[in-house]
Amino acid sequence: MSDARLGDLVANWTPPRRPDHAPMEGRFVRLEPLDADRHAFELHDSFQGHDGLWDYMPYGPFASGSAYHRWAREKEAGEDPRFFVMRDAATGKCGGIASYLRIAPEAGSIEVGHICVSPSMQRGAAWTEAMFLMMRWAFEAGYRRYEWKCNALNLASRRAAQRLGFSYEGVFRQHMIVKGRNRDTAWFAVIDKEWPALAEAYAAWLAPGNFDAAGRQRERLSDLTRPVRTVGDPALS
Repeated sequence: MSDARLGDLVANWTPPRRPDHAPMEGRFVRLEPLDADRHAFELHDSFQGHDGLWDYMPYGPFASGSAYHRWAREKEAGEDPRFFVMRDAATGKCGGIASYLRIAPEAGSIEVGHICVSPSMQRGAAWTEAMFLMMRWAFEAGYRRYEWKCNALNLASRRAAQRLGFSYEGVFRQHMIVKGRNRDTAWFAVIDKEWPALAEAYAAWLAPGNFDAAGRQRERLSDLTRPVRTVGDPALS
């Protein structure tokens, strides 16, 4: 029975499974579980010369492929975070990485983060489809809440979250210290009741007819996800 004082009952709740190492296939991208030997040097090559990619990360930039390989070796078998590498379906090259983290099946909550995407992959549809595939897995597995958090100063990440359909939930002040600097953290999330409409928005954007012969989008994803977002980010208005 519902009780406004206590909140809605979550009927027949069963905690979802944790992410496994199965790859995820899309039209533009293949998500592969991180394997240092297979992926590290190719990823490092794609990131090399773009040290700004690491400005808001708790690690990096990496001085060499060997240094990145050591980092990847430490992370590849981890349960939380669980890393996946983005392989461009058209070129066959690796150009990005992301993870599930703060995985809490008992609460039905999971976060996407540690996202690092080379400038070449940022310009195509592959990384957007990768974010869709990871979100789809989470909601189809039974998670109720899918989170995105970033340094509040990282406006590019905040724009990406809003474009992808995440609703803004506020800023946690003095949330942590990263590389010796204060970090206020902007919070975003999608919840399960928003997923069906958001999935339709992604399907429309990813459809072949939404891209011209040069691969340019006809309709922007941000326009398709705007009706789904419950709260926009005031820093972007």
